Amino acid sequence: MNDADHPPSGRARSLLRSVAPDLTPWRSSRDFRLLWFSGCVTSLGSFLTYVALPVQIKELTDSYVAVGLIGAFELVPLIVFGLWGGALADALDRRRLVLFAEAGLGVLSALLLLNALLPTPVLWPIYLVAALVAAADGLQRPALDSLTPRIVPHDQLTAAFALNSLYRNVGSVAGPALAGVIVAFAGVQTAYALDVLTFGASLLLLARIRAVPPPTGAEKPTLRAVVTGVKYAWSRKDLLGTYAIDLVAMLFAFPVAIFPFLASDLSADWALGPMYAASAVGALAVSATSGWTSRIHRHGRMLVLAALGWGAAITLAGFSGSVWLVLLCLAMAGSADQISGIARSTMWNQSIPDEVRGRMAGVELLSYSVGPQLGQVRAGGMAGLVGVRASVWAGGVACVVGVVALAAALPSLLGYDDRTDPNAAAVRAEHERAAAQREESERSPARQGAAGA
Repeated sequence: MNDADHPPSGRARSLLRSVAPDLTPWRSSRDFRLLWFSGCVTSLGSFLTYVALPVQIKELTDSYVAVGLIGAFELVPLIVFGLWGGALADALDRRRLVLFAEAGLGVLSALLLLNALLPTPVLWPIYLVAALVAAADGLQRPALDSLTPRIVPHDQLTAAFALNSLYRNVGSVAGPALAGVIVAFAGVQTAYALDVLTFGASLLLLARIRAVPPPTGAEKPTLRAVVTGVKYAWSRKDLLGTYAIDLVAMLFAFPVAIFPFLASDLSADWALGPMYAASAVGALAVSATSGWTSRIHRHGRMLVLAALGWGAAITLAGFSGSVWLVLLCLAMAGSADQISGIARSTMWNQSIPDEVRGRMAGVELLSYSVGPQLGQVRAGGMAGLVGVRASVWAGGVACVVGVVALAAALPSLLGYDDRTDPNAAAVRAEHERAAAQREESERSPARQGAAGA
């Protein structure tokens, strides 16, 4: 076969198809399309409030401590209700739980709007609403994350996560910029009002998704059910490895809290905004070229290599004295983190049985939310002891060492292969049985109608 068989334009199209996002979940699942567009709308509105909240607190108090207290008020409700939300997701209709939580989040945004419209807005309701939003998010997120495996075929789960991450990363880049413009020129009241409207649109989309009832014989949402879920996670060392590696990576190599000081240290205060956006840009680049991820089977190795890449990129950012190289390293770190996220999500969705999927989503919520919170404390405290750049590169080195140690201690993580893993095979078989039952139930009315005719 010579070059004439593959002209340049044909090779370019072939390359584009190999890296372009896999749109199969969009085409095969109406419910996934509705869920995806709902997520797009909600993501945009959430960034409006994400930016407006600290701006409003700053206007009311002019205190760094007061702004930082938002995270403290959010952490405990997120942990408690994240675990409880996982138990609820396994016992109730997941679509209905997502819908009710979305409605609650919309009401809370309306409360922020009402407070902002007062002649003199009050501070304490903002903290109260922030805590309640964290609680509602904790209740919703496990059901939301465990909904996708029920509405997307098993072999399309990697593509589905990549498509979900695409809108999230676009939102991470464009959302804060748009929110900043709206808050600066129209005020926080307008931002809150637009957020309320996005919740209304999202609810209309979610309401059209078909019911997703719990499995037959689902365990009731009790403390015992929560403990059962935690025990299951502990029994699966490959899953335990995904949680542990993500926690280590965020604990040691998440220096976002000291970006303002890093920008000053590099004599580039203008770079603060780009620093916050750089990792999202890198993640977006992976999401936009994620077609290759559907052809990966050794997701444990994919996760470990990506986590090592994250740590190495953060290490190089700490050693660098060039702001441009720092921005490049942060973008590389974001790309590695996105690859890691695709690997983790695929392993979770492919190999966790539906009857405990919600509770595992609750555990996952803790693994990727607590780590960044503690990582910011680590980065700030270490920067006070050894300096800003040393805090960054030392955290990156610690991340690499920790990931290597965990990979060595948990060989089942490196050995995970969705083609041979017994847990993935069992979940795949259950998906195939459920699909066959749905197809049979859809045929039965047609047969009865034909017989009557």
